[in-house]
Amino acid sequence: MKEQYDVVIIGSGLGGLVSAIILAKEGYSVCVLEKNNQFGGNLQTFVRDKTIFDTGIHYIGGLSEGQNLYRYFKYLGIMDDLKLKQLDEDGFDIVSFEDGNQEFPHAQGYENFINQLVKSFPEERETIQRYCKDIIETCDSFPLYNLKTEGQYDNAILSINAKQYIDELTENKKLRAVLAGTNFLYGGIADKSPLYVHALSVNSYMQSAWRCINGGSQITKQLIKQLKKHGGEVYKYKEVVELVVTDNAVNTAKMKDGSAVSAQYFVSNVDPKATLKMAGENNFRKAFVNRISSLEGGVSAFSLYIVFKPDTFKYLNRNYYHFKDSNEVWTAHEYTEGSWPKAFMASMNASKKDTGWAEGMTFITYMKFEDVKKWEHTSNTTAEKEDRGESYEDFKSRKTARFLHEIELKFPGIKECIKSVHTSTPLSYRDYIGGHKGNMYGYEKDSNNPMKTFIASKTKLDNLFLTGQSINMHGVLGVTIGAVVTCSEIVGKEYLVDKINSTIASR
Repeated sequence: MKEQYDVVIIGSGLGGLVSAIILAKEGYSVCVLEKNNQFGGNLQTFVRDKTIFDTGIHYIGGLSEGQNLYRYFKYLGIMDDLKLKQLDEDGFDIVSFEDGNQEFPHAQGYENFINQLVKSFPEERETIQRYCKDIIETCDSFPLYNLKTEGQYDNAILSINAKQYIDELTENKKLRAVLAGTNFLYGGIADKSPLYVHALSVNSYMQSAWRCINGGSQITKQLIKQLKKHGGEVYKYKEVVELVVTDNAVNTAKMKDGSAVSAQYFVSNVDPKATLKMAGENNFRKAFVNRISSLEGGVSAFSLYIVFKPDTFKYLNRNYYHFKDSNEVWTAHEYTEGSWPKAFMASMNASKKDTGWAEGMTFITYMKFEDVKKWEHTSNTTAEKEDRGESYEDFKSRKTARFLHEIELKFPGIKECIKSVHTSTPLSYRDYIGGHKGNMYGYEKDSNNPMKTFIASKTKLDNLFLTGQSINMHGVLGVTIGAVVTCSEIVGKEYLVDKINSTIASR
């Protein structure tokens, strides 16, 4: 590692790597610093019993030719090398409820989405058509969503509440639950989640939905390959502990191992609260520090990673969002010891073997950080191993048994197919992904006070920028667009979007 670069990027999550490639392509010397053993943040995968599992990227939308994420990935140079499997076009997501046997599909393609749902709700065709139209129009209000620089969303759109919108759309309570049923994608909260977050989360999947064969870490590998091709560098086990500020600018990043690096620009792809602490809260306006400090991290998760005995459980080319009760689609994160878990998301990793049998399956349910608070002072990663003790293992065993009981109700016989079960808790998400209190999706967006949760990518310090899932939007598409916004502050928005579009057009 050199002593000086044009740009130092802290954190190798998707936002950091995309920002690194954009700036490296523009001729900047770029260095990415990662504290953990594995690059990629939420793109990380891990192996248990020779089975690959994703940490956070269970499926991706908008990757058919000409669609928005396809175009961004094409510009980044990674699209052609990704190994993908398209999910079931007539039902890539299935919403179901324990208080009924029916399964409700979310299909790919707007017409298909409408036609598949109308089979279950024949009287509601106009409602479902209007829903699709409103989702498209909401997304079109955000120019970069469609690689445009022109146009600006009306601030009023940020204040529309998702639940309220869906409730006003139809009197049919079951349809309301089905349309909102994938709100796990953004940790939906009834009185807070804005419609634009719902729309931006579901729309690209409605266009096309894909799984990464053998996991999402291939995206990281391809991004790093492109970064190196353009002269960029990446280093792991480099945890930044301090950003030295003089004359309203960062000049040096100091690391835990005693090394240091200087740069003209610094881009932080770590949690904004952590960034302020590294740079010294006294270097920012008090009102800004107070606002960031008061932001609430979204809910975290407890996950089961199940390895199946060979040839026992069929591969399912779709995801499941299952609720105990159709009336609790917006309140699944509000549970008691006795009512947990109220809902779960289930997904499989596509394998290149494609035998028709599943190798493994991931089940995710909500879990509050408070549930694991007694172990919050422990840390356990590949880079720094620590035993959290017997009480923590007992806690996980108890929760696993309870969760498996609910899973068996939805998938009868699944327990008989299990070879081994592995778990992660909010502490795992905190330690490996770096989210405040293990939150899955950055900070909660609030339709009641949209600007409170808006964090600009340009900070008050002259050369410090922010990127990642807490800036703009979460998700693969949201974070990619966020990185474009961050880099626009350095190279110019119109210039960069024109560059992306012309690169795609010339291929």
